[in-house]
Amino acid sequence: MADFKGKTGLIVGVANKRSIAWAIAQTTAEAGARLVLTYVDRLEDNVRELAATLDPAPVVLPCDVSSDEQIAAVFAAIQEQCGGLDFVVHGAAFAPREALLNPFLQTARDDFRQALDISAYSLIALTRGAVPLMAPRGGGSVLTLTYLGSDRVFANYNVMGVAKAALESTVRYLASDLGPQNIRVNAISAGPIKTLASAGIGGIGTIINIYRERAPLRRTVETAEVGDAAAFLLSDAARAITGEVLMVDAGYHIMGM
Repeated sequence: MADFKGKTGLIVGVANKRSIAWAIAQTTAEAGARLVLTYVDRLEDNVRELAATLDPAPVVLPCDVSSDEQIAAVFAAIQEQCGGLDFVVHGAAFAPREALLNPFLQTARDDFRQALDISAYSLIALTRGAVPLMAPRGGGSVLTLTYLGSDRVFANYNVMGVAKAALESTVRYLASDLGPQNIRVNAISAGPIKTLASAGIGGIGTIINIYRERAPLRRTVETAEVGDAAAFLLSDAARAITGEVLMVDAGYHIMGM
C-alpha cells in the first residue's frame, strides 16, 4: 500500500458510499493521509456522515465547482487549517438530464456549457487553486476521473462523452504546464460502476453486462480497485508518471468487439 503519512489531500466529488471519490478517500486515509472533503449543498449530510467514519476526521467544506468564489474559499481554508496540500482528486461531473436523454444533436447550448464547465473546466480551476499550496512542498499530484465514452460512442452518454474528451485533453495541457514545478496531473478511466452519477445514464445495467461478457477479465471493476489504482498515481511510486489516462476497466478497452 502507498504511504500517505504526513500528506494532505483534497477530494472533490464524494456523493455517497458508492462514489469512486469515496473509495479513493478510504484508501488514502487508511494509508495515513489527512483529507479535506467537499460537498454540494444537497449532499452535505451524506458527506458528513461518511467523513465521520474516517480517522483522522477530515475537514469538510462546501464547494460548488462552478463558483470561483467557493473554490477560493476552499483553498483559503486548507491553507489556514492544513498549511499546504499534496494531492487533489477531482471527481466532479454533471450534465443536465435532458442532455443525456435527448439525441446528441439536440444538445442545448446552455446544457453543453454547463457540462463542460462542471466536468472539465473545474479541473483547471481546482488545480490553479492547489498549485500555491503544493509548490512550497516540492510538488504534488492531481488526479481526475474519466470514462471510455470520451473516445467511443456509448448510448445515452452524449454530452458527457464530449466533456470527458475535453477533460482528458485538459489533463495533458496541465501536465505540461506544471511539470517544471513537479506537479503531476493524471486521470483514471474506470469501467462502468453503479454510482449516483452513472444512474443518470440510461442503460447503465446493459453496459455493465456487456463488460462482463467481453472484457478480458470477464467482469467490470469495483470502486475499491479504482481506489487502489488512484492511490498509486497519487503516491511517490508514480513520481515519473504525468499526463496519462490509466485504464482500470478489466481490459475492456483493448477489445475490438
